[in-house]
Amino acid sequence: MVIKRIHMEILVACLTATAGVVVAGGSLQLGVGWTDSGPDAGYFPFYVGLLLAAAGFANAVWTVIVHRGEAEVFLEQEQAMRLLGFFLPMAVFVAVTLVLGLYVGAALYLFYVAWRQGKYNPLWAAALGISFAVFLFVVFDVLFKVPLLKGPLEAFLKIY
Repeated sequence: MVIKRIHMEILVACLTATAGVVVAGGSLQLGVGWTDSGPDAGYFPFYVGLLLAAAGFANAVWTVIVHRGEAEVFLEQEQAMRLLGFFLPMAVFVAVTLVLGLYVGAALYLFYVAWRQGKYNPLWAAALGISFAVFLFVVFDVLFKVPLLKGPLEAFLKIY
């Protein structure tokens, strides 16, 4: 699997144009006209969204015209696998954090990354994950009094 540069440039241009359309569309709900007291709340975001959409569309057209026929590689399979090796544990961390809380999610994420990617001994990796979660709790909950997302383990241990 090889992803070419032209494909990624077109994708980013289309995403930029889509973001512009979303901004302009959202601004319509706020009003884009001019009132006695000045512009409505959506006036400036509407025109910024239109500009963003036009720029994305122009960038996509320009990319097709200028880079057509080029075969410059953006991402090869080995690079994609390394990216997935970073991205997938992070995505699982987000999902686990939503269900089990930030402290458990951080402990599990650090354990996995230290063990699988850092080649640490599983006991050391577990110690790292747990000690970091305890450190987060002490710094944020105890010292700064800023509670972070907690899950069922914290409720069970009554450390709310």
